[in-house]
Amino acid sequence: MLTAMIQNLDTDFDETSVSQKGPSMLTDWSDAKTSAFQKEIMSFGHNLARTGLFTDDALISLLERHPSDKIDVCTMGPSDHTLYPNKFRTGDFREVSGKTLLEAAQAGSVWINLRQAMNVHQDYKSVLDKMYGELASETGNEAFNPRGGILISSPIARVPYHFDKTETILWHVRGNKRIYIYPQTQEFISDESYESVIANHLDDDLPYETAFDVHAEIIDIEEGTALTWPLNSPHRVDNQSFCVSVTTEYSTKESALKNGVMVTNAALRHRFGMNPSFERDGEMARRMKSLAGRVIKKTSLAHNTTQADMVTFRVDPSAEDYIVDVEPFERNF
Repeated sequence: MLTAMIQNLDTDFDETSVSQKGPSMLTDWSDAKTSAFQKEIMSFGHNLARTGLFTDDALISLLERHPSDKIDVCTMGPSDHTLYPNKFRTGDFREVSGKTLLEAAQAGSVWINLRQAMNVHQDYKSVLDKMYGELASETGNEAFNPRGGILISSPIARVPYHFDKTETILWHVRGNKRIYIYPQTQEFISDESYESVIANHLDDDLPYETAFDVHAEIIDIEEGTALTWPLNSPHRVDNQSFCVSVTTEYSTKESALKNGVMVTNAALRHRFGMNPSFERDGEMARRMKSLAGRVIKKTSLAHNTTQADMVTFRVDPSAEDYIVDVEPFERNF
């Protein structure tokens, strides 16, 4: 049934269709948006809801068939933690049906990330290809190679203050979501914090203070709206209702170069006691450090702060908020 829905994207629609080849994924693109893309905080419209892939029934089906090692079911830790409020806790969702998982997200404090769902399943990949095919056509960028996950989150879920290591677009499909986007200065994302994230494969969180919010651009995202921002901008998200979104990421020469530099700088800081600065480096120094970073990642010089992913609760439909604490154990599923 879902496959048939996607096949309809390439067949004639009725009079409500955007085009004879199915609805465009981008609904209001303009030359001004092309100029702002990857340079400014900007939004644009999309038609993902019209694919039929984000209804309750479609999401239940997806939850049932998506590989378990690419599913994260989380809840939030204490909201009053000094530097890392609302830090995610990992949950055990084994033996739980897709229907129950969706109900947990709708009623409780559960946040679900279906990593690479837009790449793994052909019905969703067809839509991802169409999304980025149109972006390539509009922007002239043919080298996206995007990865896309699907976020299903409860009305009270919070995404902690963090940054993304690659270019990111948030395609909001259902619900009400508020995002806070912060400046890219040392106050909000220091080199040391960036390096720590680069050295950690699981955790993208940054130290956060409520005083930061005075400097944030606050955006309430409507259904059918996509939002993107300059590379590495710190941000956090508050859901105002049950929400479904697609988050896509793609690497660029700029993101690869900066991440390579930060790997080298992390090694210089933690192995040799130096105080490197991305901002102070010139173009040639950055290129050399980026090349070195690729080598360092394969050696013992790489500074690795990754800790085990510990499961601290299980999803239980009989419990309040569907959450039951368990004795912590390392995730093995």
